Amino acid sequence: MRVSRPVETGSSSPDPDPFSCCRSVGTYVRKIIHIDCDCFYAAIEMRDDPRLRGRPLAVGGDPGKRGVIATCNYEARAYGVRSAMASAYAKKCCPDLLIVPPRMAVYREASQAIQAIFARYTPLIQPLSLDEAYLDVTDSQMCRGSATLMAQEIRQAVFADQAITVSAGVAPNKFLAKIASEWNKPDGLKVILPDEVEGFVKALPVERLHGVGRVTAARLKSLGVDVCGELLPWRKQDLAREFGSFGERLWQLARGIDERPVVVESRRQSVSVENTYDQDLPDLQACLDALPPLLEKLAQRLGRLEGEYRVSKPFVKLKFHDFTQTTLEQAGAPISPEGYRDLCQQAFARGLRPVRLIGVGVRLDSDYSQLGEQLLLF
Repeated sequence: MRVSRPVETGSSSPDPDPFSCCRSVGTYVRKIIHIDCDCFYAAIEMRDDPRLRGRPLAVGGDPGKRGVIATCNYEARAYGVRSAMASAYAKKCCPDLLIVPPRMAVYREASQAIQAIFARYTPLIQPLSLDEAYLDVTDSQMCRGSATLMAQEIRQAVFADQAITVSAGVAPNKFLAKIASEWNKPDGLKVILPDEVEGFVKALPVERLHGVGRVTAARLKSLGVDVCGELLPWRKQDLAREFGSFGERLWQLARGIDERPVVVESRRQSVSVENTYDQDLPDLQACLDALPPLLEKLAQRLGRLEGEYRVSKPFVKLKFHDFTQTTLEQAGAPISPEGYRDLCQQAFARGLRPVRLIGVGVRLDSDYSQLGEQLLLF
């Protein structure tokens, strides 16, 4: 599907590579693009059925069967509907909300086409999900080496090929590129040049930092820290004392530091399955009775896993009726029905409340294959 779209124009003679100024003083600077599709699943649905445009729309599960919202369009977000929200609650927020079931095969096909566009510009691509990815274009010669022009072309190409919009962020590292891609959503582009990093990060609200959730943000504000610039006087050891291991990461992010490379070969960290039940499981025995079909499905997924992995430890996740949840994992625990029953008992003891969701899984290492041996235990 090809549709026309106005071509974005900038200045009449843009600097083809504004990042190059840092190389002149001997500093090597990465050029990272983060691409994020705008309300991806919902955008595909509106593309394929134009009657859905302009009305609140979500992709997710049945509200009558404890479904959850996967994503929603911006009309729905205006009512407070969000991803991971219970579908029934989303309908309360927006009574006119239309919830359609996901079509994963269609979304995967669109994602593969978008990935093919990325590959025109660089082989260094790290997909995070079907709808977002990091691209390292530091050494790409496309667009005269300009990451900004590459991001513009990618956005135009995706729209022309898939008739959906994407937002892009361009920056010297992954942390800033991801923030930049969210800056002008939807259908936006934000560029943070190397000499702009310090001023940009100083004014950045702390809640925009990856890993700073509601609790951490409230803790920072109680300490008089609202923006990253107010973290700069803090010593690394003081932040570690206040926030544990995350304190060192805070110290780095407040200075715009992120040395993580774009990882091309992504290795799976875990395999899991979960189920949300139509009726709460009232007690421990009901949870234990629900384990066998979950373990059978887990074994099937492990059997389809490609590559060489070692199962390192099992885990069980419980979400209670009040939406609080706990995950319990244990190295050395047996990968067996009995092992999962024991983990489930311990996890249930943390809440002692009816359960709406159970998940079971295994953590993986990529050293060598041991899946055949582990599967026999199921």
